[in-house]
Amino acid sequence: MQPFPPFPDSEASEPDEYVEFHFEDVSFDFPEPDTVGPWLLNVAEAEGKAVHEITYIFCSDEYLRQINVEYLDHDYYTDIITFDNANIPGRLEGDLFISSERVADNAETYQVPFSQELCRVMVHGLLHLCGYGDKTDAEAQTMRAKENFYLQQIQHVFEPLPGA
Repeated sequence: MQPFPPFPDSEASEPDEYVEFHFEDVSFDFPEPDTVGPWLLNVAEAEGKAVHEITYIFCSDEYLRQINVEYLDHDYYTDIITFDNANIPGRLEGDLFISSERVADNAETYQVPFSQELCRVMVHGLLHLCGYGDKTDAEAQTMRAKENFYLQQIQHVFEPLPGA
C-alpha cells in the first residue's frame, strides 16, 4: 500500500513577501496600492531587510488612541503605532496602525498632499521596523532624511495640492 503524500505546507503556499492594507473604521481613496506596496518592499530591500508580512491598518484618531492607551499606556493621539512582530532576525513582520485623521491634519499643517503625508507616515513605520529610532534629535534627523529620500522615489502618486 502506498503512503499518502504529505499535505502541502500552508505557509509555503503564501507569498514570501507581502504588504497588506486594511481599513478599520475609516474610508478614503488609497493612492495606488499596486504601486505603494512594491515601493515599501523596495524600501525594506534597500535597507537590507527581508519582508515576511507587513500589515497597515488605517483607522480613526479614537481607534488609535485606544490602542495607545491599552498597549503603550499613553493617553494621547498619534499618527502611527508600529508593532514589531518579527521572530526571525533580519525579517520584517509587523502591524502598523495609522490614524487617517492625524495624517490629514499633518498634511494640512505641512501643506502637502494627503497622499504624500500618508506615504511619509507609512515609510516612517517601516523604518522603525528596520531598526531606526526617532527619540533623539540625531535619530529624528536620520529618520526624516530617510523618509525624504524614499518619498522622492514615489512622488508620482501624490495628488496636487488644491489650487496648485
